[in-house]
Amino acid sequence: MARVAFILLCHKNPAVIIQQAEQLTAAGDYIAIHFDASASVQDYQTVQASLKDNPSVTFAGRRVKCGWGEWSLVQATLHAVEAALAAFPRATHFYMVSGDCMPIKSADFAHQMLDENDVDYIESHDFFESNWIKTGFREERLIYRHFFNERTQKRRFYTVLELQKRFKMTRKIPNDLQIMIGSQWWCLRRQTVETVLEFAYARRDVMRFFRTTWIPDETFFQTLVRHLVPAREIENRTLTFLMFTDYGMPVTFYNDHYDLLLGQGSLFARKISAEAGDLRTRLGALYASDRTDFVISDEGRNLFAFLTGRGRIGRRFAQRFWENETTLGRSRELMIIACKKWHVAKRLVAAIQHHTNVPAIEYLFNEDDTNLPDLGGIESTLQKRGRHRRALMRMLFDHYDSDRLVICLDTSSLDLMADFFADRATVRMLEIECSFDDDYLVGHARRVGLAGPQTSNTTLERLLPTIRHDMIYERDAIRDAQFAHTTRIKESATSDENAHAIAQFLSVSSDVARTLADTPHLFVD
Repeated sequence: MARVAFILLCHKNPAVIIQQAEQLTAAGDYIAIHFDASASVQDYQTVQASLKDNPSVTFAGRRVKCGWGEWSLVQATLHAVEAALAAFPRATHFYMVSGDCMPIKSADFAHQMLDENDVDYIESHDFFESNWIKTGFREERLIYRHFFNERTQKRRFYTVLELQKRFKMTRKIPNDLQIMIGSQWWCLRRQTVETVLEFAYARRDVMRFFRTTWIPDETFFQTLVRHLVPAREIENRTLTFLMFTDYGMPVTFYNDHYDLLLGQGSLFARKISAEAGDLRTRLGALYASDRTDFVISDEGRNLFAFLTGRGRIGRRFAQRFWENETTLGRSRELMIIACKKWHVAKRLVAAIQHHTNVPAIEYLFNEDDTNLPDLGGIESTLQKRGRHRRALMRMLFDHYDSDRLVICLDTSSLDLMADFFADRATVRMLEIECSFDDDYLVGHARRVGLAGPQTSNTTLERLLPTIRHDMIYERDAIRDAQFAHTTRIKESATSDENAHAIAQFLSVSSDVARTLADTPHLFVD
């Protein structure tokens, strides 16, 4: 049966470290601790004194002063790994964690998963071909030598870098290595760890290379594991769930994130707030429990993106310079149906196509597979349609040989509405106001990836008010924009009221408008 030796690098919060070590070892696993040599001596002595009688805890034989982006982080990891190998001969896996990490599954679940999958879990992507590095240095990390810390010795760091650039003092990457990059939160099998250490001891040239590489904790193990272990025995992912904000900072989890964390397809999560005492206690107890009935929904990242995106609604892109003077045409009439419930708008569009000669197109800017004619490729992706929106609409008017055209837009497409209403063409809008019960909101959350089929009721109860408020916000934003020539039909209105609004919108007779208003099952979900 799998037994895990956790490799813990830490530098603060001794009480949290002690609690974490006791919780992890209570389930039969082990832990090797490296406490940063630059941290408080008293804190380190407190941790040592509290855990000295625990046979499942060991400490790195040597402590080093760690700095972000430095080789010291890898060196500290190697010291802790060596201590774990020597102290825990029964450990089958070695799992890298920090003081901010906590389990989000039970030990039984973790052990069973590791037993059933004889692989190493480590994220490793090609350093040069992947887009893992979003900003900052790329090849400069490798081809130049870095002796100083960019955060604490900025002037020296950049002076040495510029001198190397000026005098073309580049270095070669070891010929037999394909440099890989990925998250430092790996879980490796014992034989893999032993092989990596053996290789490191034998290849001093490789060690010298990584010692002066910038941010080697993202490349050292990732490169060597991929070099030494067959690809079929590597699963290219981390078992630690973590998210980042728009600013590249790790998302911190608090007491009310318990249910969300348990639904993720990982064994651990980072980073757990040191102040989230209840969450840490519950997760620690969970790891020691015999629970294995976890329902994986993996909606965490979609939920975070949705919830943090509220309040950021606006025009992401200004008009392109080549579209500043373009127009749909003064003599043309664009009629927009704005509705959150797409199936309702599509029923009305089908009725318009049947009872009038006005061309009508469904959600061409919101739905990728909308049925569109061949327009030379401009219609091929949502990104192209949105970027060249006016050009696309002119081509559609020309294709249908009509000066009148109906399209559907989601109520969130306020930027598109504003752009079209700013055009010289005549633009009208029909807003369809629908009611949103809980069942519809749950279905909507699942359709857009905010929830899965197994998402807990507790999570849904917290999510639904936000989704409902978001839809109301979109409706209010449209009305606050005060677009001209706007009419509205409502699920709660009478047929006569809706027919009057449709007649104004389409400029059709009252009889045709009444027929459209009475479209069978128009508002049915």
